[in-house]
Amino acid sequence: MSFAIIADTATNLPAAQLAQRDIIAVPLEFYLDGVAHTCLSVDELDGEAFYASLGDKEIKTAQTNPQKFYDVMQPLLREGRDILCFTLSSGISGTYASACIAADMLHETYPDRTVRVIDSMGASLGEGLLVLHACDCRDAGMSLAQTAEEVEKLVMRMCQVFTVDDLHFLRKGGRISGAVAFVGTLLDFKPLLKGNENGKIVMCGKVRGKKRAIAAMAEKYEALVENPQTQRIGIAYAGHYEDAQALEALLQKNKPPREILTVCYEPVTGIHVGPGALALFFLGGDDVRTK
Repeated sequence: MSFAIIADTATNLPAAQLAQRDIIAVPLEFYLDGVAHTCLSVDELDGEAFYASLGDKEIKTAQTNPQKFYDVMQPLLREGRDILCFTLSSGISGTYASACIAADMLHETYPDRTVRVIDSMGASLGEGLLVLHACDCRDAGMSLAQTAEEVEKLVMRMCQVFTVDDLHFLRKGGRISGAVAFVGTLLDFKPLLKGNENGKIVMCGKVRGKKRAIAAMAEKYEALVENPQTQRIGIAYAGHYEDAQALEALLQKNKPPREILTVCYEPVTGIHVGPGALALFFLGGDDVRTK
């Protein structure tokens, strides 16, 4: 390969994708009842059982330290490979900062090598789809610089809209304010949330019931998607596969995409959205994060 592509495991990409596309994963940690775990691929996870059990466990995540990125990057640079690295959004995590610190440290030892770190401004397949696009560019013979330029154009076009069954998990992890979580519980609505232009999670609507929430996500897709026939889009679900199937069916009706990648949420991001969460990822216009 002309250059290495590495990404943290928040990409939510299955093992087959990681292996076939030569994507090197940097494992993120999560803690259940004080015990540290990693999940290198969603294939390792019994999603239905995992998310059903969260209510009975003490759960948390922690920022990935620079050493984890250093340990993955250093052997690649020693082999003479340049690196394009993707991370979870800096708006919700310090992972991007840790990757940048590792890259700066390694530059002192390998000044002739290039490490480019891209803040995906997303999570789950909001990051993973960008990584797959980078693989497409690399397979087409593009250089690291050309690939990074192409992918960075897509960051602000990546629409990430999702709903959750319980805002408690996002509030507990500090991803939304207590006031927003309280209002959501008080009024008993299903929130529609999105990733904004700063890579943070904000509310963009509310409806009554999961069925209406799924329909509203499909409506967002129809209103904002660009050139769906050429797109690989993503759906992530936290334990309720039937919700993902219902969303897929709606997306296929009017503006079917070229491909739909449907995965169970990996634990680090899934812990924060909670059981029953459902997310949709696709490319829109340059202003899609503000709509």
